[in-house]
Amino acid sequence: MPFSKLGLSPQIQSALKKSGFITPTPIQEKVIPLALKHHDIMAMAQTGSGKSAAFVLPILELWAKSVGEGKPKIKALVITPTRELTLQVADAFNTFGADLKRKPKVVSIIGGESIGNQIYAIQQGCDILVATSGRLLDVLTKKQTNLSHLEFFVLDEADKMLNLGFSQELDAILEAIPQKRQNLLFSATYPQKILDIASKITQNPLRVNIEQDVPTVESVVQRAIEVNRENRGPLLRHLLDNEKLEQVLVFMANKRATDNIAAKFKKYGYKAESFHGDLLQDERTLTLDEFKAKKVRILFATDIAARGLDIENVSYVINFDLPRSPTDYIHRIGRTARAGKLGMAISFISHEDKAHFNIIQKRCKVNITMEQIEGFALKGEAVLKVKGPQPIKGKGKSKKDKARERALK
Repeated sequence: MPFSKLGLSPQIQSALKKSGFITPTPIQEKVIPLALKHHDIMAMAQTGSGKSAAFVLPILELWAKSVGEGKPKIKALVITPTRELTLQVADAFNTFGADLKRKPKVVSIIGGESIGNQIYAIQQGCDILVATSGRLLDVLTKKQTNLSHLEFFVLDEADKMLNLGFSQELDAILEAIPQKRQNLLFSATYPQKILDIASKITQNPLRVNIEQDVPTVESVVQRAIEVNRENRGPLLRHLLDNEKLEQVLVFMANKRATDNIAAKFKKYGYKAESFHGDLLQDERTLTLDEFKAKKVRILFATDIAARGLDIENVSYVINFDLPRSPTDYIHRIGRTARAGKLGMAISFISHEDKAHFNIIQKRCKVNITMEQIEGFALKGEAVLKVKGPQPIKGKGKSKKDKARERALK
């Protein structure tokens, strides 16, 4: 089904066509017609399924039909879990609304930037506000933002917000917005805690579940290459040069390793950058923009890039270090093969990684044939872990004894 069959205006269809969007994804095909009929919606879909456009497009369509005179008033509020996703969603509103007769004024508010400037941008006129929850609460405490005209409330990546203390922040946000509004909730999973949050927001939502659709990861070619840990860097350079890898997202275990390896690859002449949570917001934004514009070929990142970020044309994901959990593995490799495109994920497997990678394969229900690359073959044997002696009961002080001693001091 083309976008022209979903009830979207010619202006929005024009913007979609200019951006290369021809056919809606399953979540877009199901959600957009329902949202245009003003239904509250709880949607479940995997990462990379096109959730953002599923709410951006109908909100723009309904907003354009009801644009009033005078200074813009906040009609839509979108809450996301991360700064990057906030900027990404705001960009989607601007991109898809570019051909409307009256373009929406979109303001994004995130931590790490001047709150005064953000409040000023809102006060100058704002139709659509996209925010992280923490910064939104900071703005609301200044009592200079009017949300009384709100018509649309969107919660994006709701499951990730649970880890960020969002359930405590939600009540304050709900108090600041009108009770009568259209609610759109999107999440990759709906555990009980998310259902509890949803019940505070909407009582009778339509449930949209595309869980049975082909998983995103099935369009990813998955490879596993056995290599000694000290040879992972040379192997990566070999793959870049001999397999002509372009637009490569490389996942590392920690921030320091990310910075160190990016610096090394720059010395070797590669267009490489690091990406992690310690970077200033301006640095993170610039790095992502350069990667998207193909000015950076290799982006070394921590798991901050594994969820929420929609970077088009990531051809390859490299697990330089394995993720901690099978769920993280799925999110990582889901950064490629987006929107129906093909992609490849390569994991480097050392002796120390084999047992953990077997668990990942079992939980993800995949069976990946191990490869060896000539000149980088895995050598030696796994180092046996020697367990230390068992603690001798009665020799150490109990917690109660230690607490008594502290109390007597």
